[in-house]
Amino acid sequence: MLNQLREPSGQAAAPPLYEQVAGRIARLIDEGTLRPGERIPSVRKLCAQQTVSVATVTQAYRLLENLGLVEARPQSGYYVRARRWTLPPEPEKSQPASRASKVQVSDLVMEVIKATRDPNLVRMGASMPGADLFPTRELNRTMAAIARRLPALANSYDPAPGYLPLRVQVARRAMESGCSLSPDDIVTTCGATEALSLCLRAVSRPGDTIAIESPTFFGILQMVESLGLRACEIPTYPREGVCLDELADRLDDCRIKACLFTLNFSNPLGSVMPDEKKRQLVELLTERQIPLIEDDIYGALAFGPVRPKTAKAFDRDGWVLLCDSFTKTLAPGYRVGWTAPGRFKARVEHLKYVSTSATATLPQMAIADFLANGSFDHHLRKLRRQYAGRVQRVTEEVSRHFPAGTKVTRPSGGQVLWIELPAAVDSLELYRRALDEKISIAPGPIFSPRQKFKNFIRLNCSNPWTEQIERAFVALGGLVREMSC
Repeated sequence: MLNQLREPSGQAAAPPLYEQVAGRIARLIDEGTLRPGERIPSVRKLCAQQTVSVATVTQAYRLLENLGLVEARPQSGYYVRARRWTLPPEPEKSQPASRASKVQVSDLVMEVIKATRDPNLVRMGASMPGADLFPTRELNRTMAAIARRLPALANSYDPAPGYLPLRVQVARRAMESGCSLSPDDIVTTCGATEALSLCLRAVSRPGDTIAIESPTFFGILQMVESLGLRACEIPTYPREGVCLDELADRLDDCRIKACLFTLNFSNPLGSVMPDEKKRQLVELLTERQIPLIEDDIYGALAFGPVRPKTAKAFDRDGWVLLCDSFTKTLAPGYRVGWTAPGRFKARVEHLKYVSTSATATLPQMAIADFLANGSFDHHLRKLRRQYAGRVQRVTEEVSRHFPAGTKVTRPSGGQVLWIELPAAVDSLELYRRALDEKISIAPGPIFSPRQKFKNFIRLNCSNPWTEQIERAFVALGGLVREMSC
């Protein structure tokens, strides 16, 4: 798991200090200096060795624990965990075509989505969080109490910009991602999907070209297709995200009208653009007056104790339209999201009004109360540990059961893995064979406007581990082996 941790190299921006410390310990584990079962230096000893604070070492050890490299033993310290599997290599930077194209994925995407509705399937494809991850009972009690206490308000229209107490809480939490937002900067929406759609409509017209990551989330491709837009795919690194040099070349060549990127724990790669590159990205686009729609739905799901900054944190002129929701962190069914659309706020508010008029009031009130009473921070710390452990477990199962030639990403946050299979494997055929085994996966072609990535799949890691899932990995690995021969 060493490559999940970033260490300073070349001209890349330096990662946080706790990640550097964790990276050094991970390297000692990877090279065999620290062996399974051995005790690693105590917090205070490592503080002296590395000349760092107790807080930095504590954060580093917590990250290593989340990644499954070490384990804490009560009143004894931290020890290297035993590993009985070898981590596969990592996919390389994507190489999409340099020209913009129409998007033609909706039929295929809807076929995949329809199949996931079968309750008998082992759902390894859809990036839906496991139901056990959320404080549903507590949220339901909160919602019921609010409905009794404020029945008229809870059942009233709440037109844009949305419920003020929620916008206050969102603005406060935005400080953790480096943003300085006021409640008046924010518009609440029906999930992140509506936020992204409103922002796309605010900055583009049919026929315009939008820059996207390669690969990118198929929901974004469906939005681009439905709005009559064209897509320009930008080469993307599996760990650091969009290649800025390639983006700069294509801004003029493809006449890009706007960019839509997921810079923190992207779906499906799990990549994170370093903060310095985010600053460079914002400067590049601001200079050309090109809007950046930033999807930060996974930003709070860092496996470490500190979440990365958003590009919005470096925005001084309002060209970044930040979008987020509570779907992946708190309440998938409440469909509460938000956007801070900068200089495009008036346009977004108008489009919100003519599209859905208002976001449901009672779910906004419940989430605002949950955020205000401090429950969210405790929940989020637990959620991050759960996601880290589950991503680790899925990585382990792929390593054990998939054939040589398989490559796997190294996300340091989020809930999905992007897997490159041996070249002979057609992921669409694999998808259909897996359905016969009552297993759903997400085939690579739905993550590309040209239906590329024929030998890639995305797996969801957020489900609780069961014997049924374990058997599904054995079966899926067997199919991949059979097709790769």
